[in-house]
Amino acid sequence: MLGLRDLQAAFAAYLKGEDRSDLADAVMGDTISASARLRVHRHHVGQSLAEALAATFPTVRALVGEAFFRTMALEFVMENLPVQPVLAEYGEGFPAFVSGYGPAAALAYLADMARLDWALNLAFHAPLEARLAAPDLAGRSAEQLFELKVSLAAGSTLVRSPWPIDRIWHAAQPGATLGTVSLEEGPASVVVLRRPDDAAFASLTRSEAAFLEALGGGASLGEASEAALAVEPAFDAAKTLARLLALQAFAALQH
Repeated sequence: MLGLRDLQAAFAAYLKGEDRSDLADAVMGDTISASARLRVHRHHVGQSLAEALAATFPTVRALVGEAFFRTMALEFVMENLPVQPVLAEYGEGFPAFVSGYGPAAALAYLADMARLDWALNLAFHAPLEARLAAPDLAGRSAEQLFELKVSLAAGSTLVRSPWPIDRIWHAAQPGATLGTVSLEEGPASVVVLRRPDDAAFASLTRSEAAFLEALGGGASLGEASEAALAVEPAFDAAKTLARLLALQAFAALQH
């Protein structure tokens, strides 16, 4: 009889597709044999995890279709069983898997759509925290604002892609009327944000994306503005900051 640790390891290996005849002695059978019970369980685990991935990556599923997505998801599951009990946290490695998935090679944008779906999932499950608002900056001098460092709100992610991921996402939604999206419309950058009841994203210009990326790297508002100006000389720091504050993109200042 296998010890507990060996039994768990053998069972995990079996779920990944390995033939583990030594498990039969650890499973009781009656009218259904032990090996048949194990096969049923492996099938159930695979299908359940594939359904969890479909819920987390709905845009990817819509783009490739149910059958293609399930086949792709099952292959991912066989290589990547969950390591935590919360299924909402399962699938972090799926975008990287999609990028190397041979049958999807013709859909060069698909991995970035998976990244966007994952970012929306992270935002949706992020805690709701206080946000920075325009009145919080009132009374600060230009020099103080230049040196101020702000952080993106919990669950927020900057997603950049060489493809028009924002338009592809909208076109893939149920009942969408956007029509055909040309891949020549890219690149695109979006900031994914936690909302009171859900998650959403806002499209960004190249300079706005450079501004947010610099802030995420620890730059001050002034330094981030300089980074954006290097991308687009016409960048308007005040206008961009006002827009991002209206989107509630930043966490409240820590005092």
